[in-house]
Amino acid sequence: MDRETLASKASAVSSYDLLFQALSLIPISHYLLAAFFVFLTFLYNFLEIHFLHDLFTLFRGDPIKLTHNSCSDLCQSVVAKCKILHGRYLVTPWLSSPHLQTAFLSLFGRAPPVTYRRDLFRALDWLTFSDGDKTPIVIVIPGLTSDSASAYVKHLAFHMARQSWNVVVSNHHGLGGVSLMSDCCYNAGWTEDIRKIINYIHYEYPEAPLYAVGTSIGANILVKYLGEDGTNTPLVGAATICSPWDLLICDRFVNRRPVQKIYDRVLTVGLQGYAQLHQSILSRLADWEGIKKSSSFRDLDNYATRVLGKFEVKGYYLVSFPFYLLLITHLASRLWIHIIGVQAVQLCRKCVSTLDDPACTSEAIPWDECRANENIILATTHGGHLAFYEGLTASSLWWVRAVDEFFGVIRTSPFIKTRQKLSSLNYLLTERQSRNVDILLPSFLLPCQPLFSVGNEPTDTSLNDTSNEHRIQSKKDEEAILDKGTSLNSTEKLHSETHILQQAEQNVKDLNVPVQGRIDKLSRRSRQSIWLLAYIALLATWPFVGSVLLSVLKRRLKTNVMVTLFRK
Repeated sequence: MDRETLASKASAVSSYDLLFQALSLIPISHYLLAAFFVFLTFLYNFLEIHFLHDLFTLFRGDPIKLTHNSCSDLCQSVVAKCKILHGRYLVTPWLSSPHLQTAFLSLFGRAPPVTYRRDLFRALDWLTFSDGDKTPIVIVIPGLTSDSASAYVKHLAFHMARQSWNVVVSNHHGLGGVSLMSDCCYNAGWTEDIRKIINYIHYEYPEAPLYAVGTSIGANILVKYLGEDGTNTPLVGAATICSPWDLLICDRFVNRRPVQKIYDRVLTVGLQGYAQLHQSILSRLADWEGIKKSSSFRDLDNYATRVLGKFEVKGYYLVSFPFYLLLITHLASRLWIHIIGVQAVQLCRKCVSTLDDPACTSEAIPWDECRANENIILATTHGGHLAFYEGLTASSLWWVRAVDEFFGVIRTSPFIKTRQKLSSLNYLLTERQSRNVDILLPSFLLPCQPLFSVGNEPTDTSLNDTSNEHRIQSKKDEEAILDKGTSLNSTEKLHSETHILQQAEQNVKDLNVPVQGRIDKLSRRSRQSIWLLAYIALLATWPFVGSVLLSVLKRRLKTNVMVTLFRK
C-alpha cells in the first residue's frame, strides 16, 4: 500500500520539478565558480590568448617565417647574417595575446626617457649620437595619430641612438605639438612630405647614409614612396613594421568582428581628437558636422579624407595602396612589384608583419609579390600591432632589435659604398638641373652626367654658358691651381681620376645588367599572362556561349530534319 502511494505521488510530481529541486540543493558558490570559468573561456577566445599553448610548448616561442627571393644574392647574404631572424620570438608571458600587447603599448608603453632636439623644418625631432657628418641617420615615420612622443617611437629612437645612430622622427602635419598652419593634411597615400624631408636631410648631411623606418600608416607611406621614386631615393635601406598593405582589405577587416570594431572605434575617437585640435582649419575645408557624428573610420574618411583629397573613399584606399599604379587586376599588382624590383635596385628593404595583427590583417600581405622581389625580406610572426613585447618585465620590443641588426648588416654590406656614391651623384645632378646653378662637383664625375639624367640633360659646356661669371671665375681658379701645381701631381691626379671614372662606369654597367634582365622577364611574363587571360575568359564565358551554340545547333538540326521529312 505504501509503495502504491509513493508511486502515485511520484507520477503526480513533474520531472522538471525534481530537476529544479536538485539544482536548488547545489551551493551558490558553485554556480559563481562555473560562471567565472565560462567567462574566462569566452575571454580566452575573444582576446585570442595563447598562454596555454606557450605553456604546453615550454615557452619556446614562435618561429620567424621569412619570405624572400631565393635567387637574390643580396637577400641571401643579408638573411644569413641576421641571427635574430633565424631565432624565435618569445612573448612576455602575461601578455600572451595580440590585444593585450596592443592595449599595453597604447596605455602604458614603458618607454625609456628620451629628450629630442627640435628642427623647425617640418617639425623634425632629433636624437643624435654624435654630430659627425658621416654618422648614419635613421628617419622614423610614425603611424596614425602617432608622433615622436609615442612609446614605440621612443623605444626605437633610444635603442638606435645607443647603437651609434642618429635618429630623426618625422612628425605628421598637426602632430608633435605643432599647429596645423596650412590647408594640407596627411593621409596614407601622401608621400610629398617624406620626399621633401629625405631630400632635405640628404642635402644637409650628404656623406651620411640614410635609412628609414615606417610603422603602420607610416609604413604604407614609406613603401609607396619607394615605389614612386625608385633609384632616385637617397635611402640605403628601409624597414616597414605592421604595414596595412591594402587599405580596402583592412577596412573590411575592422568591420567584420566585434573585437575589431573596438579598434575601429578607438581609431575614430583618436582622429576626432586630432580634428578637434585643428577645428579652425578643418571646419572650413571638410564636413565638420559629419566629422563630429562619425562612428567609424570609414565615416571619417567619407567626411574628411575624401573631401580634402577630392576623391571617393574607395578611390582613396586604392590610391594609398603601395602598388596602386597597376592595381586594376591581380595580375597587374604582380607586375607592379616586378617594376619596383627594377626601380629599387640595391635598396634592401625589410618588412615585419604580424599574423595576429588586430588592425592590419595578414590577409592583405602580398606574399607572392614579396617572394618575387629581389630586394624585399618579409618576416612574419605573432606580436600584436607594433608591440612585440619580450622579457618578463616587457621592457623591450623585439622588432626594434631586429631593425637594428638588419640596418647593421646593411651598413657593413659591400654594396653600400656604391649605393651612396650613385645616390649622392644623382641627387646633386638633379639639384643642378632644377636650380640651374653650378654645384661644385669633382671633375671626374662630370662625364658620367648623362648616365643619371632623366631626359636630355645639357652638357657641361652648355651649363657653363648659362652663367658667364661662374665660368670665368672657375677658369681663373683652375689656372691658379695649375700654376702652383707640379707636373708630377698633375699626372698622378689624372691617373686617379681616370681610374675612378672607369670604376663609376663599371658600377653603372653592373646596375644595368639586372635591370635589363628584369625587363626581359617582365615582357615574357606579359606574353604568358595574355594567353592566361584569354584562357580564363574562355572558361568564364563558356556556359553562356555553349548554351547559345547548343540552341543554334538544335534549331538547325530540327530544320534539316523537317525539310527531309517534307521531301519524302
